[in-house]
Amino acid sequence: MARILVTPRSATKSGHPALEPLRDAGHEVVFCTPGAMPDEDELLRLLPGCEGYLAGVEPITARVLEAADALRVIARNGTGVDNIDLAAAERCGIRVCAAAGANARGVAELTLGLMLSLVRAIPFSDATVKAGGWDRRKGVELNGRTLGLVGCGYIGRMVAELALAFGMNVAAFDVKPDPAFAPSDRFRFAPLDEVMATADILSLHCPPAERPIVDADALRTMRNGVYIVNTARADLIDPAALLAALNEGKVAGAGMDVFDHESGDDTALPRHERVIATPHIGAFTDESAHRAVEAAARNLLENL
Repeated sequence: MARILVTPRSATKSGHPALEPLRDAGHEVVFCTPGAMPDEDELLRLLPGCEGYLAGVEPITARVLEAADALRVIARNGTGVDNIDLAAAERCGIRVCAAAGANARGVAELTLGLMLSLVRAIPFSDATVKAGGWDRRKGVELNGRTLGLVGCGYIGRMVAELALAFGMNVAAFDVKPDPAFAPSDRFRFAPLDEVMATADILSLHCPPAERPIVDADALRTMRNGVYIVNTARADLIDPAALLAALNEGKVAGAGMDVFDHESGDDTALPRHERVIATPHIGAFTDESAHRAVEAAARNLLENL
């Protein structure tokens, strides 16, 4: 029997049926503070003695991993593992598994929701009517517009297919483009600079880079009035450069689901009138949460 720590908020707040196979296999399942993301001190207290760790988005530092004396496997309930010190995990002999594709549908649908909200100014219109006014901003239609995708993995492909259904043209950059993915004659792979220069809406679906992909230089190459959507990682965008571009009118609007500090106390960017800000809800659906926990639990069972 192994002891397994479970920390994702979607699983700790009220439990999760996907954890039952772990218990059925004889493992002991323990939780961090229900509904809260554990900090380093809580992980240092809970992880020693655990052989398995079903992890959320909390930072997992070298200090934590070195203190986890029995830990053999970390199973993320998502696709990203950049919150884990991978070099320290390798040094400690800890295997790291991701739930590939489990949250793709939820993130893809949020991406389309942010795109529609931006081009039709839905939050602005809602706030105006609720305040007793009737101010309107003229929108644009998605049909015939070009969506630029940076990253065309599980999520990017779903976004592409949804955008194509709206009549959009899609240009995608990926470091390893898959020629087998050709959903329409309105879809094409292209170099990064071409994707950025031709996009009416630019959407990010890639891992973090050594430096922001959307910085002042990149913004200068984009079309005037471009919309930018980021449901991937906050450090893909230089927030100061984006804020300046919004103020200058170079960028017509931005939809952001990820920020450097996810506490609500961030920079001026999420409070900008042309920014639609959501609190990292891309994978926060019943279906995505279930698939992610189920995949992570399966990874634990296969590796313990």
